[in-house]
Amino acid sequence: MSLLVPLYVHPADDPGAWHRLIAAARGTWAVVLNPASGPGEEPDPAYAAAAEALRARGARVLGYVDSGYGRRTEDTVAAEFARHREWYAADGCFLDQVTSGAAELPACRRLVRRIRRLGASPVVINPGVHPAPGYARAADLTVTFEGHWSTYVSAFSRPDWTVRQAPERFCHLVYGVPEALVPLAVRTARTRGAAVTGPVTGDLPNPWADLTPALAGAER
Repeated sequence: MSLLVPLYVHPADDPGAWHRLIAAARGTWAVVLNPASGPGEEPDPAYAAAAEALRARGARVLGYVDSGYGRRTEDTVAAEFARHREWYAADGCFLDQVTSGAAELPACRRLVRRIRRLGASPVVINPGVHPAPGYARAADLTVTFEGHWSTYVSAFSRPDWTVRQAPERFCHLVYGVPEALVPLAVRTARTRGAAVTGPVTGDLPNPWADLTPALAGAER
């Protein structure tokens, strides 16, 4: 099991969380860097240092960009990822709020191709639900669940088409997991076809501030 970590807190606001993440970097699939719901308007030295430290520990860094469920233009999204590359040397891109319908799939494919041409590897898309089947082939990883453990337990459903896909193409981001149940959350993600996950005990607004239980659970 690999962990995708969206740690959306400034390094100066919670340095302990960043120190823990950097120390555990080799246990991650990737870390999402999100200075200001995107790269921000100017480089942030604290994030640049954090990105450098993560890469030194063997982690991949993804630049966060919000696609606004297709409302933001392709040029705007591409320009924001280009700033992530220039300012933070981001390896790949985490496209948030991606569309999920079949009608919007061609536009998503074009956007992902453009992001790849800017040097993004890997590209992660986050519709937050199971999208139309073609989305899973458009990106390297698709987040098909992001939410609380209680919802994951009670309301998750898996479309038949996902069974034919490799688990390495799917990610479930689950927060609010009771510490004793973190190993169960890891096993549950596996049985539901997601090889990448992030089961953490924390809750909003910053669930991924403490990765210790998740890393312990991933080893079981």
